[in-house]
Amino acid sequence: MDFITGKHMPRRTFLRGVGATVALPFLDAMVSAGRAGVKAAAPDRTRLICIEEVHGLAGCNKFGASKYLFAPETAGRDFTLVPDNPLSALEPYRDYLTIVSNTDVRMAEAIALPEIGGDHFRSSAVFLTQSHPKQTNGSDLWAGTSMDQMYAKRFGQGTPVPSMQFCIENLDQAGGCTYNYSCAYTDTISWASPNEPLPMIRDPRVAFDMLFGAGGTAEDRAARRETRRSILDWIGGEVERVRRQLGSGDRTRLDRYLDNVRELERRIQAVEAHNRSGETRELPDAPAGVPDSFTEHMKLMFDVQLLALQTDMTRIISFKTGRDAQNRVFPECASNQPFHPASHHGNREERIMEFNKICRFRVGQLPYFLEKMKNTMDGDASLLDKTMIIWGSPMADPNIHNHRRCPLMLLGHANGHLKGHLHLKAADGTPMANVMLALLHQLGLDDLQAFGDSTGELSLSMPAL
Repeated sequence: MDFITGKHMPRRTFLRGVGATVALPFLDAMVSAGRAGVKAAAPDRTRLICIEEVHGLAGCNKFGASKYLFAPETAGRDFTLVPDNPLSALEPYRDYLTIVSNTDVRMAEAIALPEIGGDHFRSSAVFLTQSHPKQTNGSDLWAGTSMDQMYAKRFGQGTPVPSMQFCIENLDQAGGCTYNYSCAYTDTISWASPNEPLPMIRDPRVAFDMLFGAGGTAEDRAARRETRRSILDWIGGEVERVRRQLGSGDRTRLDRYLDNVRELERRIQAVEAHNRSGETRELPDAPAGVPDSFTEHMKLMFDVQLLALQTDMTRIISFKTGRDAQNRVFPECASNQPFHPASHHGNREERIMEFNKICRFRVGQLPYFLEKMKNTMDGDASLLDKTMIIWGSPMADPNIHNHRRCPLMLLGHANGHLKGHLHLKAADGTPMANVMLALLHQLGLDDLQAFGDSTGELSLSMPAL
């Protein structure tokens, strides 16, 4: 093959070795011969990433709103993010940011008397389904099909993995949780059907091995890791064979990509070595591949997601970054308060601001990912230009478990569907489902008439003057 002079490499190209399969990113050599010299994009189906921020924000109560700790004071393009607003960390990405304020997630509210108090165990199931979960501890689960899985069924079947689901906290609580709700409702945000919750991956090692086919069995993977060799060592011959057939620009891209794979693997190995050293852990029950540091864990999972999108292994990802009732303390944060107790601030102003420190810290993890997405080219545009990121919470004011005026924002340009640099304030009583219906239409599900408790489609562009 000579990719420089007419023939081309298939978009879905893998380098294979013993127990290892490494997909390649989009390269100029993947442009068809009839379009030689054209820097064509990879298949331009919009990538979708859905990120749940559990338990609301400090800006979703009366005092927090008066301090603009989520929704800016001004709607439109001339909005200001005050320094205390957790979204202020996204100021460098304002051109990719669409804030949608004042939407409700009423399907997370109690409808029947026995459901009162069970908000923690309903909310996550509602975020991407906008449907009310059936209260049950048994196998007769019922929520709704989540929007990421609607998209995956329609447009995700052309990739090796139709969708990937990740999480940060321990979500493997089998059986029943409190208030007669199955733990399945709070363990995932992705539902393949109303009675089929999808498992989420917490361990970066498991995610890495899933992405790169590192060994056919658990025994194979363990044996390979015992050698302390990188997965790339097993495909070295394939790498050199392919490099010889690439132009200089593609060789640079390939080398940079493989360096990123090796560095991610090295970091996972370092975490595992540290956690198996016998030193006291902050998360003693977590797998060895899970860092005690929230920030490092988030970075590892973001890097796995970046590589998954870059190689077109999947175009659809959901990411659950917490658990409503968690009592985790974040040593890297400006607050030393546990997450859940801090969220129940009793409407005391100083305690609201203390909880806001945690909110700022958690939202502050996003720029790491956005910068990498912005700097990763996929043909003629960056991954951030080609991706729709939905970030939000099905909870608003955690102090009273309120689901009205919940935080929601969109990031990325979604292949031109989202312009960014915009704050949209919905009319009072607007369901968040109206936003998601509009997004589903932008993703190509034009025939969808309704979603969850939607009452129509919310326009995501500036009103005409």
